[in-house]
Amino acid sequence: MASGILFGLFLAALIWVVARNPSGQAVVLRPVPTDKPLIVYITGAVPRAGVYALPQGARVQDAISAAGGFLAEAEKSQINLAALLEDGEKLDIPYVEGASPVLATPGATVVAVTTELININTGSSADLESLPGIGPTTAQKIIAYREQNGPFINAEDIINVSGIGPGTYERIKDLITVGP
Repeated sequence: MASGILFGLFLAALIWVVARNPSGQAVVLRPVPTDKPLIVYITGAVPRAGVYALPQGARVQDAISAAGGFLAEAEKSQINLAALLEDGEKLDIPYVEGASPVLATPGATVVAVTTELININTGSSADLESLPGIGPTTAQKIIAYREQNGPFINAEDIINVSGIGPGTYERIKDLITVGP
């Protein structure tokens, strides 16, 4: 009988501890602090000039990649791709001498500048790398693909190459050809 009373007291104490209101203050979870992005304006010899938000610590190479890479006419030798970006910075990617874009003035006639298309069936690695968004690795993949599968039938077939998606194709479709 004494054990029953002790068990009853233990059970009552346990219910009291479990049922009482918690003491202290509630824990409030705050959102994870994020760094304010860098806002960079990029112009010149890139396919998509404009304003881009990049993470803190971004480099010039990151801004150029966000703008679609270099155009074939870009003067790359004077650009430090490893330089850190600053908020509000303007990057102007220069054109090679004699290749600056033709800007229309009101009432003027715009003459189209003809550029030689890159043949993806015969182009060298250097030729392919001159396309926006195509680096050395992707150029080698294009060459390996055409060696294994034969020549491309049409320009859109380049999407079958690993690493080239619809976005890359949209950037280069007006710069490539499959025939003479």
